[in-house]
Amino acid sequence: MTKKAFASSADLAEKAQTLEVLADGVYALTAEGDPNIGAVEGEDFLVCFEALATPVAAREWLAKLREHTDKPVRYLVLSHYHAVRVLGASAFDAEVIVAHENTRALVAERGKEDWASEFGRMPRLAKSAESVPGLTWPTLTFSDRLTIDLGGERGDLVLQYCGRGHTEGDLVAWLPRQKILYAGDLVEAEAALYTGDAFHRDWSSSTLDRVAAFGAETLIGGRGGVSRGADAVDAAIAQTRHFLTTMLREVGAVRDAGGTLKEAFERTHAALADQYGHWPIFEHCLPFDVSRLWDELGGIERPVVWTAERDREVWDQLQD
Repeated sequence: MTKKAFASSADLAEKAQTLEVLADGVYALTAEGDPNIGAVEGEDFLVCFEALATPVAAREWLAKLREHTDKPVRYLVLSHYHAVRVLGASAFDAEVIVAHENTRALVAERGKEDWASEFGRMPRLAKSAESVPGLTWPTLTFSDRLTIDLGGERGDLVLQYCGRGHTEGDLVAWLPRQKILYAGDLVEAEAALYTGDAFHRDWSSSTLDRVAAFGAETLIGGRGGVSRGADAVDAAIAQTRHFLTTMLREVGAVRDAGGTLKEAFERTHAALADQYGHWPIFEHCLPFDVSRLWDELGGIERPVVWTAERDREVWDQLQD
């Protein structure tokens, strides 16, 4: 049996990026399963959503965005803390970097470890890693909801915490007038879930219920294509929930039977592979996903910090 390359270390092919104009002044950049990113125009400023892994990668996105608008970036909104989502922040020259208060706490607690972990797992995303000046720190945080007045006739952009999910600090960005939702990694559309820092029970139930309650007609998830139309939005949320509930069922069954982590991984892989195995980062994510859920069901409330060394230990135990 051929040994599987660690995480995404062998995924070195460039992905085609597509900039989509979702409404007047509302943008999304998707990239064949790589992290999505977005922007919303205010009257005389921009709100950017997500920052990519390095300033060099972020500048490539900004160059595409500048073909549509030259407004300065006032707000950079970070949906959550993971290094490949935030360490490109310096490229934006944003006046304000916004995140949930729990995200700021995660940066302080495990920012350096996550940086080493994620760049090791996904080296292709860490384009010109030496350009990262250091950890990205939010300058404005909130606990429940923050509303940004876009000015003129553009309405509001609502940043909302929906509960623990992909991490304990995820937020979404909602445009009520256009019914467009940037969901971050709380929802994936035809891309496998990473749940290594997740709260599976909350995410699969109350948190996704709150995401669905917006009634979005367009949804940009963390990875995968833009979901257009209420049916497609519902399908993306349902797929995310199904992935999580399947994991909970399979890992829980092995735990209840007194089985091992390796058995839980194999059973979960078998249950998910037919439907999700061909989607981006499935094989990469699943060992880390099952390891975290195993801990969670065993009473470890908060995720154990991932380090480059722990990544390899879990991979060698489960995926090889």
